[in-house]
Amino acid sequence: MAVDLLLGLQWGDEGKGKIVDVLTSKYNIIARFQGGPNAGHTLVFNGKKHVLHTIPSGIFHENAINLVGNGVVIDPVIFKKELEKLDEQSVNYKDKLFISRKAHIILPTHRLLDAASEASKGKAKIGSTLKGIGPTYMDKTGRNGLRIGDLELEDWKEKYRALADKHEAMIGFYDVDIQYNLAELETEFFKALKTLKSLKFIDSEEYIFQAQKAGKSILAEGAQGSLLDIDFGTYPFVTSSNTTAAGACTGLGVAPNKIGDVLGIFKAYTTRVGSGPFPTELFDEDGATMSRVGNEFGATTGRARRCGWLDLVALKYACQINGVTKLMMMKADVLSGFKTLKVCTAYNYKGQTIDHLPFNIEPENVSP
Repeated sequence: MAVDLLLGLQWGDEGKGKIVDVLTSKYNIIARFQGGPNAGHTLVFNGKKHVLHTIPSGIFHENAINLVGNGVVIDPVIFKKELEKLDEQSVNYKDKLFISRKAHIILPTHRLLDAASEASKGKAKIGSTLKGIGPTYMDKTGRNGLRIGDLELEDWKEKYRALADKHEAMIGFYDVDIQYNLAELETEFFKALKTLKSLKFIDSEEYIFQAQKAGKSILAEGAQGSLLDIDFGTYPFVTSSNTTAAGACTGLGVAPNKIGDVLGIFKAYTTRVGSGPFPTELFDEDGATMSRVGNEFGATTGRARRCGWLDLVALKYACQINGVTKLMMMKADVLSGFKTLKVCTAYNYKGQTIDHLPFNIEPENVSP
């Protein structure tokens, strides 16, 4: 059976968690395929709001298996806190939450490296969430990372110590003053690992393959948005993983010809958190109204989101690179009080009118 994908088509915060919550009853398995605790999927369960950062959004549904795929990076400390919140709600997750052995682990020193790197950039900061996501993916591609499966090996602690020591040496290369107590951070980290090891680790690509053979319905849940993709986003103001449909193939081990529907989620206007180009951004009362009425604050960072009109050029681009088969628009009600609505249908790019996303959409090159 084909795997359906749910993706954000903008710069994240499109409302993916709410849609997954609605769709979960139709699927046997909900699988996260990329990103880490920099994501924030907001759902309502038993009348209470919950924000999930790493755990798939199907966890509140009794009959859904929730899989954290190999493309995800996991912070044991944050993961443990998510589990504790589920415990408070008496949510049974032990038998329906699986983690890929090939998923990489965010170490305390990854977060320190993230902070040192961002601080060293000064005014050129990219707006990192400082969760250690980037450094963890760097270790993954550099073949230095530690994976969930390593926790089952006898020499796990030796591997950890070697990598952590390497990270500390790297922190010293940044000309910034980062205050930290690694021993304190490690105490919390190793305590969280004990909780993590109580869960079920699996060879997720084989699990997905067998589930497909058995006719199980599977929904792959993306994090962030397509315009934050490491390859196709507004680089360097992007995340460190592939947030597009291709990321589901590599982040779960799903063959391209086994992809079914690609569900693209977008807001009736556009928002962005942190730094980076934003052609339709508003700096007037309209933008302030969108922010206030739409309650536009990041679920993970709490930062106010920048707001602007719907960018159809960027939306078309996201649909193209993802092969979107179905579109879902969110938060149209936020615009109900506006007398005039605007959308961007083309860019003025270096004096020419274009209807596609160019290499560089910085303000000096592009205007709507």
